[in-house]
Amino acid sequence: MSTHLDVRLDLLKNWLHSLQNNYQLKLDTLRPASSDASFRRYFRIDTHDGTLIIMDAPPAHEDCKPFIDIAQRLSAVGLNTPRILEQDLEKGFLILNDLGNLTYYQRLQSEISDQELQSIYRDALAAMVNMQKADTTGLPIYDKPRLLTELGLFNEWYVQQYHQTTLSDKEKTQLDAIFELLVQHNDKQAKVFVHRDYHSPNLMLCNPTLHGKNPGVIDFQDAVLGPISYDVVSLVMDARTTWEEPQQLDWAIRYWEMARAANLPVPADFADFHVDYEYMGLQRNLRILGVFARLAIRDNKKHYLDHMPRVNGYVRQVANRYIAFKPLLNILDRLENIDTKVGYTF
Repeated sequence: MSTHLDVRLDLLKNWLHSLQNNYQLKLDTLRPASSDASFRRYFRIDTHDGTLIIMDAPPAHEDCKPFIDIAQRLSAVGLNTPRILEQDLEKGFLILNDLGNLTYYQRLQSEISDQELQSIYRDALAAMVNMQKADTTGLPIYDKPRLLTELGLFNEWYVQQYHQTTLSDKEKTQLDAIFELLVQHNDKQAKVFVHRDYHSPNLMLCNPTLHGKNPGVIDFQDAVLGPISYDVVSLVMDARTTWEEPQQLDWAIRYWEMARAANLPVPADFADFHVDYEYMGLQRNLRILGVFARLAIRDNKKHYLDHMPRVNGYVRQVANRYIAFKPLLNILDRLENIDTKVGYTF
């Protein structure tokens, strides 16, 4: 693998050399900027008047075209996304403008005042509302079959692989019924542009003077047409940053108010939206438990295990509130050797 990456790096350096004069590139400053859960990786390079980002997306594994397409759709509704300055789709290289080197997640790792926190998250909510107006023509649809398939990751990877457990026939029947309930409910929600991972690691904290308005939005290439509550759930039930329920609720209400003001198709009553949001939250977080287990076990990315207790907490937060999800709590309790407790309120 390292040899392959070295070959890619040589290819990249040759490509940048051919563009050196166009962008006043300082080739000896090329350095890693970040990587993600896919084969993509990013570099930063200095120029005579700032820095640029280079995306390396091996064509055998990644396709740059969706990234370019979605970036243009989001830019058209006023979002601050990376501008594509140069591209070589055959080689899988892009040159992008730099949105800074500090994500929301990184900012949250050090002390932050409540005033700054609320300010940057209101920026993120406002950007989300604009994002949901983006053109969805031709996007994959987040429909019932896809929602159901993703839920299967919970049993396959979280239950069977991570906990090394097999569900009883009764538990499997109960879980299938819960999955069907979630999917039926969530598929009925109004559908808009959905980022799918609109959360702290994919929001850049931008200095407006240097990088454009806050936040910069990245990692949007897997966008779909899907349920309107999906992205607000991603943000406020963040798999990598714990937000207590009062804070989640505050941001959910603010989003709902902004969405109504923007004539987006949210329910007229917040209580109805809150149920939609919770069902979507349970759906997403069950999927994430499966995805994180798969990343840790199959891909040896063990750091994802650190986030599982937080995601499990979000699952329990919702499941505790509805009688219909009591069998799920029983399954979770058995997996974790916890005495069963009754905690629902509805």
